[in-house]
Amino acid sequence: MGLDQWIVLAIGLAAIVWINWYFFLARTPAAAATEGSADAAEVVVAVRGGYAPATIQARIGRPLRLIFDRQEDASCSEEVVFPDFGIRTFLPAFQRTPVEIRPDRPGTYEFTCGMSMLRGRVVVA
Repeated sequence: MGLDQWIVLAIGLAAIVWINWYFFLARTPAAAATEGSADAAEVVVAVRGGYAPATIQARIGRPLRLIFDRQEDASCSEEVVFPDFGIRTFLPAFQRTPVEIRPDRPGTYEFTCGMSMLRGRVVVA
């Protein structure tokens, strides 16, 4: 193999490693739910090529209001799905949409976009 082929191979391997790290290994800090109102804790989740924060900490038995602030019009982010709660909600572009859940057991509850490409989770303790 020539030098140019080795360079292309190295760049390709580096890209594979970076993609796997970014999508599967990189961790973002968890956001704790704040006291939104007397009846529910609140977290604003920005939707722009992913969820920020992607990990949310909540308390067992306390209602949690997630306010999805969709800051794009990409088709992948037009809905959010909470399979454990049977929730599928449309998110209008450039608007805020509240979704309320009441986790009654400790654990990790995943949420995704409609295509399961964007991922987040609620960690309940």
